[in-house]
Amino acid sequence: MSSPNDMTSWRFSVAPMMDWTDRHCRVFHRLLTRRARLYSEMVTADAVVFGPRERLIGFDAFEHPIALQLGGAEPERLAEAARIGGEFGYDEINLNCGCPSDRVQNGRFGACLMREPALVAECVAAMAAATKVPVTVKCRIGVDEQEPREALFALVERIAAAGAAGLVVHARKAWLEGLSPRDNRSVPPLDYALVYALKAAHPRLPIAVNGGIGDLEAARGHLRWVDGAMVGRAAYQNPEMLLGVDPEIFGEPASLRDAFEAVEAYLPYVARELARGARLHDMTRHMLGLFAGRPGARLYRQKLATLATRPGAGLDVLRDAVAQIARAPLAEAV
Repeated sequence: MSSPNDMTSWRFSVAPMMDWTDRHCRVFHRLLTRRARLYSEMVTADAVVFGPRERLIGFDAFEHPIALQLGGAEPERLAEAARIGGEFGYDEINLNCGCPSDRVQNGRFGACLMREPALVAECVAAMAAATKVPVTVKCRIGVDEQEPREALFALVERIAAAGAAGLVVHARKAWLEGLSPRDNRSVPPLDYALVYALKAAHPRLPIAVNGGIGDLEAARGHLRWVDGAMVGRAAYQNPEMLLGVDPEIFGEPASLRDAFEAVEAYLPYVARELARGARLHDMTRHMLGLFAGRPGARLYRQKLATLATRPGAGLDVLRDAVAQIARAPLAEAV
């Protein structure tokens, strides 16, 4: 992202997902698409400032464009973490105002910050002053009994004035009382029209929509109304979808022909990480959804889910798993 208004790679992004979008996952996803914006897992500002930074927020230069998502509610601490993230080379620093988990609430950040738009604006202003990297926010349309239009528009007025370079809206409420984090991803109804209305009210602020987007056709539909579509579980659970991002969303050639090429392209990275002491499962767990719908996909998943966890498991396990898949084009296989 070369300037706050250069949000072209925001047209399609893969959502930050705890325990999923680690550096191994991001390298694999980057092989499938050159253009999609990738996000880190959420990392707390305290962890960035005081913890093992390279392990927590280190990334491969191959992963660009990439954003660091931070969690926190203390402006000075977030500013320091944003400065560190900028120095690490991230293309964007994103503030999490949408996670509904109990652990996040107990730390007074995530979705509960929807109740404190003035504090969010203070955090954004401090972060933006601390780094030249664009600072963005990811939020819900509201929490609990809030009226969504009132809550969302009030928050955006504040963060836009504070210098936010963009906004990602998960188009659902978060119910902090009564719903689990898992249910909060699917039970509250989606309100895409509200996000479209927000974009119409803020034509100069880049806005992306998130939540319930299951395929690239749906993503393209949203792009008629907003600047970007962020896809989460669908992209992770069916990573082959990402092979279509560059041609279908950005109008550019695909980076690879098919999922088999993706595996071959991933092998050198896997070999390198194995030599550094990583377990095979650390990398192959992000590939379990590959080859969905093809004959042999179930056996492929079984082999990776069991054999890749064993001590000393190497590339032969991955190659053997892939050998179970029929190599006919997916349309023919189905």
